[in-house]
Amino acid sequence: MEKQRSFSIKPIRFLVFAFTLSFSVIFLIFFSTWVVKTTPSLHLPAHSLGFNTTSLNVQTLREFNATSPEYLLKTSILLRSNFERDENSSPIPDVSSLEGVKKRESEITVVKDAESRDSLVAGNSSLNPFGSDLSVDGVNSSYSTNSTVDDTGELGHDMVSASSFERQHIALRNDVEEKNKMDCDITKGRWVIDESYPLFNATKMLELIRGKRLVFVGDSINRNQWESMLCLLMGAVKDRTKVYETRGRKITKERGNYCFKFEDYKCTVEYYLSHFLVHESKARIGKKRSQTLRIDTIDKGSSRWRGADILVFNTAHWWNHHKTKAGINYYQEGDLLHPRLDVAEAFRRALLTWASWVDKYINPLKTLIFFRSSAPSHFSGGQWNTGGHCREAFQPINESFTSNYPERNLIVDKIIREMKKPVTLLNITRLSDYRPDAHPSKYGRKSVNPGVEDCSHWCLPGVPDTWNELLYYYLELRTKAIL
Repeated sequence: MEKQRSFSIKPIRFLVFAFTLSFSVIFLIFFSTWVVKTTPSLHLPAHSLGFNTTSLNVQTLREFNATSPEYLLKTSILLRSNFERDENSSPIPDVSSLEGVKKRESEITVVKDAESRDSLVAGNSSLNPFGSDLSVDGVNSSYSTNSTVDDTGELGHDMVSASSFERQHIALRNDVEEKNKMDCDITKGRWVIDESYPLFNATKMLELIRGKRLVFVGDSINRNQWESMLCLLMGAVKDRTKVYETRGRKITKERGNYCFKFEDYKCTVEYYLSHFLVHESKARIGKKRSQTLRIDTIDKGSSRWRGADILVFNTAHWWNHHKTKAGINYYQEGDLLHPRLDVAEAFRRALLTWASWVDKYINPLKTLIFFRSSAPSHFSGGQWNTGGHCREAFQPINESFTSNYPERNLIVDKIIREMKKPVTLLNITRLSDYRPDAHPSKYGRKSVNPGVEDCSHWCLPGVPDTWNELLYYYLELRTKAIL
């Protein structure tokens, strides 16, 4: 008779089975924990928020050729210390709706840096030059966050050297020290590019423009950026006697054109005032001559720009003035003085005149062209001449908010994309919109009109330094290929 088999489990097999089961459970727990920790916060895609997802390239399609690389920047984030917003800080002012332009909502995420106590604020930019996820009709684009906190000051540049240069050459618009006494930490923290991209280096910037002309053309906000560039570059100059205005002019806050030469680098950094980029003129209306704007004729100072190696244009704020907005007997084309013309249409025609000039006179093998988008103002309770103010703003915006994307920026982008010559859009609108605290307000240069605050221009060091950091990036990226 065959002996029945035993069903007893051998000790060794039992131990192997128990070890395998235990290891599997531990691995599953570890893997689940890792997934939860590394999964980012949920960000709704653009289409789920109701945005139009029509793709939009910021540069002209013609610009993407063998000598002109595509945009590579992906993100920009605002790094600040002491980021809790003061309860008395001013809100974002209401921006009147622009016909045909929908409101857009920006999602801002506050992320805590594990290596420090500082907060990182990241949000969507509008028509952002870094973004690869762009759409129009509002406009949506996305940020990612990847950087480290830098609390050394705006751009980490030589603050003492820059301030010293300003005292020597520039009648300061902004009393930064006075505003800092009011707990406004505008000189700490800054917008920075994703850590994989270069930060501003004054010495390298001077090498990039060695033997060249860097020219800023536009209104006083572009002058703000030009002043910032001078101060940044002076931080790398050892012998300051070798930096001078070529005609011996001292910089004042009055109107004027300036050309500063950096002798050791045989380069110049220049500024030319042009409120509209087109010709401000006069025409006879009845028995008197009145100011008009020739939107079909380039500014009479354009001959000074033509030989530049790098041109940075802008026009924006003067299109908000009463006479400009009203458009009554102001806009002129040829001998025709328009009895009335919508300001947006006038702006479009003026930009077409500028674009035609660029296409006709600029050689892209010699000259790089940039156009800076409009910089936001932060007036609350009125406009600059009706009691508007920003004196309560001492911290950047640290919350989600809704604002309109300026119609002028949409017009600029459309025209740039249709131009024959390549133009790079320096889009600084959205990143600057988070900084209502960075204006001179009542702490700046004393106004002729008491009670008028400056919530349009920017303190230095400050936000314009970031605009120049973007300019530096593009120059470093493209100078070797084009200039």
